Amino acid sequence: MATYKEIRGTNIEVLSSDPSNPVEGQVWYNSTSNVLKGQTATAAGAWATGNAMNTGRNDGAQSMAGNNSSALFSGGYSGGIVANVESWNGSAWTETTDVPTATYAFGGTGASNTSALVFAGQTPGAATTNATYEWDGSSWTSGGNLNSAQRYRRGAGSQTAGLAASGNGGSPSLTGETEQYNGSSWTEVGDMNTARTAGSMGGGASPYTAALYFGGYPVPSGGAKTELWNGSNWTEVNDLNTARQYVSGAGTTTSALAFGGGVLPPISADTEEWNGTNWTETTNMSTTRYGSSGAGASSASAIAAGGATPSASSAVELWTGAGVQTTVTFTDS
Repeated sequence: MATYKEIRGTNIEVLSSDPSNPVEGQVWYNSTSNVLKGQTATAAGAWATGNAMNTGRNDGAQSMAGNNSSALFSGGYSGGIVANVESWNGSAWTETTDVPTATYAFGGTGASNTSALVFAGQTPGAATTNATYEWDGSSWTSGGNLNSAQRYRRGAGSQTAGLAASGNGGSPSLTGETEQYNGSSWTEVGDMNTARTAGSMGGGASPYTAALYFGGYPVPSGGAKTELWNGSNWTEVNDLNTARQYVSGAGTTTSALAFGGGVLPPISADTEEWNGTNWTETTNMSTTRYGSSGAGASSASAIAAGGATPSASSAVELWTGAGVQTTVTFTDS
């Protein structure tokens, strides 16, 4: 049998700590923890269970600000409309300052758990609201009101360059209206091609010049449609494989993830990956749900939090895409 040195051309290193930037195929012995480790790439994308939120709820601000290591879950529904806000640091959730008005079915975006924007939705005292709130990591500040009050609006972009699209509950009752936020006020821009609600939008924390909207109600006419925003117009691109509403998502216009949702009933755990041209079916979520909130910088890594199963859930799942580098520990079992 060939030795490791004969295969790799070097001996297994003995290190007091894991290397900061290991390469695929590298193997080392950690003398501090007394374990043998190696670097590999994931063969296929998969979901893994993360630590649950403190309060189970669905239809919080979607998308969450941030990514799978720094996210913010705001508001939602848990037997009633709530104002709870929780911050994610990559491993655990911490209760932080409530959003000023209890809200659910609203839009959100931002770069991290210290810079977020939430807007629109439904409050206990009104069917819809056009309010906007900005988060600085410790407190909320009122921003400029949207021109149109809707619930189930979806967001992309950053706190100072945000995008809001779609919704229902206003006039008209189902809309493709799109608005851009410059850090202080909203401006109406080009409508979506298909008016709908309760879809999802990817765009990361990049400016409002690029976004991807997919899924939504009504199904089937809007449930599979995907539209691409270029800063001034929406263009229809290839559909999702599975039409659904209350779908969640993460990522960008060239690398996105769609997960959960359904026709209600049934509820779906389906996950699809967008490569900039087409959607491809991939590994399902572990928890079947709709109305969860998602965040992620691309389809390589994402977080899904909360949702309804159909009861309000605190479940959290973390996505690692195919080809992502990861460190493994070797055992003799």
